[in-house]
Amino acid sequence: MSNSTLLNELLDYNKKFVEQHEYEKYETTKFPNKRMVILTCMDTRLLELLPKALNLGNGDVKLIKDAGGLVSHPFGSVMRSILIAVYQLKAQEVLVIAHYDCGMSGLKAEPVIESMKERGISDETFDTLTYSGINIKQWLHGFDNVAESVEHSVDIIKNHPLMPKDVPVHGLVIDPKTGKLDLIVDGNKN
Repeated sequence: MSNSTLLNELLDYNKKFVEQHEYEKYETTKFPNKRMVILTCMDTRLLELLPKALNLGNGDVKLIKDAGGLVSHPFGSVMRSILIAVYQLKAQEVLVIAHYDCGMSGLKAEPVIESMKERGISDETFDTLTYSGINIKQWLHGFDNVAESVEHSVDIIKNHPLMPKDVPVHGLVIDPKTGKLDLIVDGNKN
């Protein structure tokens, strides 16, 4: 299936969705009903499983997704989103929820770089990035232990200089097969 065919299918469906007023059953406000923001992984298995495993519906939480459910930079877009959720959108708790069997677990940069080269990214581009002070191998590296990764992200969020000290930051790991949650960090005990 070509990308344009997929795009056309999505747009055709969307047109019917709007015409039939399907959106009405999802109407809510921009403020999370359950007053929390969740950082999780973009893994396809979590799209419906995570909300169902937590009894979440449309409008309940602010949901941020990235590869691995990681805060990789204290002043990057993930941390900015968390802070906006807390200061402007009434979130009162933060949950970091990673998952077992994550593609970022044990991810090595070299195969990703090779794939990039196969798709047309030149050696000169990598040289330019290196000369610009970007360690592309470190930037693309995943993590070795999911629980330690969650603890690290919780630590960055909790100790961020702009994060209010009264906001609990919890860390969990979900099983992408069963939805079972393992508590790694209870933010109420910190």
